[in-house]
Amino acid sequence: MLPYLILGATYAFAAAVQPGPLQTYVVSQVLSNGWRRTLPAALSPLLSDGPIILLVLLVLTHLPAMFDRILRCAGGAFLLYLAAAAYGTWRSWDDRGRGADVPKSARQSVISATIVNLLNPNPYLAWSLVLGPLLLKGWRESPVNGIALIVGFYGTMVLTLGGIITLVASAGKAGPRVNRGLVGLSAIALACFGGYQVWSGLAG
Repeated sequence: MLPYLILGATYAFAAAVQPGPLQTYVVSQVLSNGWRRTLPAALSPLLSDGPIILLVLLVLTHLPAMFDRILRCAGGAFLLYLAAAAYGTWRSWDDRGRGADVPKSARQSVISATIVNLLNPNPYLAWSLVLGPLLLKGWRESPVNGIALIVGFYGTMVLTLGGIITLVASAGKAGPRVNRGLVGLSAIALACFGGYQVWSGLAG
């Protein structure tokens, strides 16, 4: 059991700290809406990955490569939409250090983060190429091993995302001008990730 727990935790930490669409979105939300409204977004992998796991284990391995391209384009389009929203926050930033738009609630942050992850090819690739085969292997040996892998992975993923949110919130206390600049950078990062995903989907 312990090896599978460690494997799940190690892979989750590596995945959580790598720059990606979900991480970029979470950072932009901390800067725009504050850490309290954003912290529940750390739970988004728990909501999004259930359907992803089922899809990968039951269906995805039999689908053509075109599906991955479609998924990348759809995810890129959604990230570009989020980039436009972050840009709107940056433009409406006032002297008190916040955007003029109504901040997202915690529920809205979780929903948006879940959508980002559902449209992100990385979880599909991770579960189809690495975690899925490992889960099946562990489950065949003993169901406890499969459960340990899942617990290690998602426990570490949620804790690491929560830590990222806390760190960004601490760095965001530098003042309204710095925060506005960081919001602008997050809009650029979201746009870059979105543009790259659309490009990679179209280029195949």
